[in-house]
Amino acid sequence: MTETGVKMDNLSNIPRVERRAIRIESDKPVRFETSQPGSRTLPLIIHSPTTGLHLHSWMTANRAVFERALLEHGGILFRGFQVGGIDGFRNVVSATGAELEQYTYRSTPRTELGGGVYTSTEYPADKSIPLHNENSYSDAWPRRVFFYCELPAQQGGETPIADSYRVFDRIPSDIREKFIARKVMYVRNYGWGVDLPWQEVFQTSDRDKVELFCGEHGVQVEWLDGERLRTRQVCQAVAGHPDTGKMAWFNQAHLFHISSLEPAVHDALLEAFSEDELPRNACYGDGSRIADDELNAVREAYAQEEVCTPWQPEDVLLVDNMAVAHGRKPFKGDRKIRVAMTHPMNSIQYREQ
Repeated sequence: MTETGVKMDNLSNIPRVERRAIRIESDKPVRFETSQPGSRTLPLIIHSPTTGLHLHSWMTANRAVFERALLEHGGILFRGFQVGGIDGFRNVVSATGAELEQYTYRSTPRTELGGGVYTSTEYPADKSIPLHNENSYSDAWPRRVFFYCELPAQQGGETPIADSYRVFDRIPSDIREKFIARKVMYVRNYGWGVDLPWQEVFQTSDRDKVELFCGEHGVQVEWLDGERLRTRQVCQAVAGHPDTGKMAWFNQAHLFHISSLEPAVHDALLEAFSEDELPRNACYGDGSRIADDELNAVREAYAQEEVCTPWQPEDVLLVDNMAVAHGRKPFKGDRKIRVAMTHPMNSIQYREQ
């Protein structure tokens, strides 16, 4: 036995076994199983042997186990453990040995609940949030994202996930190669009374601080009249995982592009604004347009890989943000999903890997 209390020679069996018992220090079995049959093993579900087992304690004692499982699967759903509210969730995240990151350069509204824990995206309950990798519209992103179910919705509200490697493979090669060669430019307009104000996105009302941040991250800044701001940033379309070497689809062109909007909203925005003034849009890195059918192929690849597991109270979902995309289903009733991010990486660090 190792100091974690786990037989390490059993670990090679974890990724391909539907149900597998391993031993922890309490000598009660923790079950490992996958939610999908066949070749799809995302997420790995780790079940507690008792509702009295604290997730923080188990993760602290068995760090090597879940680290290897995360590398194999890309996503782990911890179920049946005791978490203990927001403070307990924060402790669970800290058990991975990482500091919780602040959510800056935002694309969606969130509320910080203290110490690096946030509400999930505050977006109308009747709308879906497309699958995406967190902050892949930027040159800096978290390597890991944690979700905690404090209260599941009365109906719906799942957090679907998808294997970003398999999404990459599903996208037609001609489209894929065009994105790889040209990258993606994100254009955002702030101060038109639509979408987030720049003060919330950058978490400051100081223009000098905005320009400093943008200068550090390769964001082109254009101040316009009336406190309006336009930014442009060219970022990656794909990414090779630093640990596995596998290529993943890693951008948010399909989410920022005007074609992602419902027809009525799409038409209203194009009637109110010129294309350069749209609150957000995406084009190729050279400024050329991305065709709707190209992005529809990307959306279809995500749809084919989507895995959806209903939330249960006290669930914690951990995803490798460079291997797994996430989204949100519409819901009814109150829903309290908390989020934390760790292991920051930027494009310079990525190139140096």
